[in-house]
Amino acid sequence: WDIKHNNLNIPSKNCHRVVVLGAPKVGKTNILRRFLGEDYEEHYEPTVEDFYRKMFHIGGETYQVDLLDAASEKDFPAKRRLSILTGDIFLLVFSLDDRESLNEVRELLDEIKAAKAKLQKPNHPAKVPVVVCANKADLDAQRVLSNSEVVDILGEDAPFFETSAKTGAGLEAVFAALAALGGLPDETSPSRHQIIPILTYQSLCVGKRGIRMRRHSRGLGAPCAAVDPLARRPSFASDLKRHNSGIYRKIFIFLYKSCTVT
Repeated sequence: WDIKHNNLNIPSKNCHRVVVLGAPKVGKTNILRRFLGEDYEEHYEPTVEDFYRKMFHIGGETYQVDLLDAASEKDFPAKRRLSILTGDIFLLVFSLDDRESLNEVRELLDEIKAAKAKLQKPNHPAKVPVVVCANKADLDAQRVLSNSEVVDILGEDAPFFETSAKTGAGLEAVFAALAALGGLPDETSPSRHQIIPILTYQSLCVGKRGIRMRRHSRGLGAPCAAVDPLARRPSFASDLKRHNSGIYRKIFIFLYKSCTVT
């Protein structure tokens, strides 16, 4: 699954999709803004669907992280199942001042585990790569959830981190955990690289004749990243083709059965 339109040819093993889910008004958008290197935005607007792509150049290698905020898909079961089935890593967000948002994360964990189990071998179940954000830790006065309550509800299914999208507290640990789950370099965390314009990024990765940088360039230059301003969520067919033919068939059958039931 290489990028052809910009000749970057990022290897599929270095491409990961992070699916972000959670109740409304828990801070998902601002957490994504922090990852993209942007400032906190005070004004709230409900998210319909957001898709972002951030590309990295680290140690002579290129990496791609797609971010899908799929929170609004709750009313579209088939679309949400596709987002879950084609996600590589999951970031679930709840707010420490909203008990119901934690219950929704618990339900999401169960939904993700059930969906991913359909694609796994029965005798070799894999742990689902999930990180949970307990956001709005800066609102001490409004807090209604203790750490022990969170652990009781989440169990040991996923690590959780207390965060504040407003102050940035705790987010570095979240981004490091996401990188570890995806086998990505630590330098993908926002504090570990420089943001550069997309054209500058492309010039780093592609020579004058459109030839990708050779292996001997490894280690040259400081870690950097760029956000693709033209990124759009891939089509249904493209999403399925990200996987090998066996997984493709399993996803198609699972979605078909789901649509006939719902």
